[in-house]
Amino acid sequence: MTTLARASRLRIPLSRAFAASLIAVLLFNGSYWDSKGMMLGDLLTTVGLGLIGIATVGRLWCNAYIVGYKNNVLLMSGPYSVSRNPLYFFSSLGAVGVGLMSESLTVTATIALLFVATYRAVIRAEEQRLEGLHGDTWRQYVARVPRFWPKLSQLEEPERYTIHPQQFRRHLFDALWFTWAAGIMLLIETLHDSGILTVLWHAP
Repeated sequence: MTTLARASRLRIPLSRAFAASLIAVLLFNGSYWDSKGMMLGDLLTTVGLGLIGIATVGRLWCNAYIVGYKNNVLLMSGPYSVSRNPLYFFSSLGAVGVGLMSESLTVTATIALLFVATYRAVIRAEEQRLEGLHGDTWRQYVARVPRFWPKLSQLEEPERYTIHPQQFRRHLFDALWFTWAAGIMLLIETLHDSGILTVLWHAP
C-alpha cells in the first residue's frame, strides 16, 4: 500500500483521535483574552460560529450531490463544478471555526496546520484514484476546476437532481458534526464560567 493510500485510509481514525485530544485540551483551557479584559474573545467566537454555519450548509450541499454517487460517477456539477474537493474546503472552514470558538489563536493555528498536514495527502490519494477510474474525463475536469479554493463564477447546477434519501440521512451526522462541536464549545465555556470545570491555562 502506498503512503498516499495509507493516509486516505487513516483519515477518519486520525480525525477522531485529534477531535478527542482537542476536547481534552479545551476542557481546561480558558479564554486568554477574557482574562486580560479584552473583547477579542467574543469576536473570535462570533467569527467561529459564522464559519461553522457556512461549513454545515456547505457540507449538506455537497452530500446532497455525492451520496449514492461517489464510487459510480465523476461528479462535476453543483459544488463540484467550483471545486474538486468542496467537502474538504467546507470542512476546513468548520475546523477553523471550532478553533476560533476556543478563543485561542494558538489552538486555531494548530488545527489549521494539522488539517493541512492530514488532508493534503488524502486529497492527492483520492485524485490518483479518480484519475485511474475516469482517465481523460478526469484530466479535462482537472484543467477546468480548481483543486481546493472554489471558483464561484463557474457554478453549474442542473434543474433536477436525484437524491438518495436513505443514504443521505445516514450521512447527516457527518454533515452536522461542526454544529455539534460548536454546542460542545459553548457548553465547555459555560462550565468554566460556572466554576464546574477548573481552568488550568490560558492559551493566547
